[in-house]
Amino acid sequence: MTDETKIDAIDTADKAKLWVGVLAIVAGIAAYYLLGSQATWLRWLYVAAGIAVAALVVGFSRYGAEFRAFAVSARVELRKIVWPTRNETTMTTVVVFVFVAVAGLFFWGLDLVLAWATRALTGQGG
Repeated sequence: MTDETKIDAIDTADKAKLWVGVLAIVAGIAAYYLLGSQATWLRWLYVAAGIAVAALVVGFSRYGAEFRAFAVSARVELRKIVWPTRNETTMTTVVVFVFVAVAGLFFWGLDLVLAWATRALTGQGG
């Protein structure tokens, strides 16, 4: 068996696992609607079981392994985050509020000047 044939076989098996996962979820949802006479909590249990079976099947595929590696990498990156102190957060908030106030006053004044210029040029207005 050549390497390319092995890769094709792995891809086919992984795709089959994905389809089994999709079918498990669809079966759980179908059970919810088909067993309408049963208690609601039991019907939701069928949906949860379908999702659990799908997660288990897909978890053993190449896609599941890649997702686990991504999750581990994401956790490593999250641990690198340095959160600002309370003082830094307060100072940043104050700077933002001051900037918004200054920008608001600037644009209010610009609007007054442009309105005055428009009235002067067109001769309209009070």
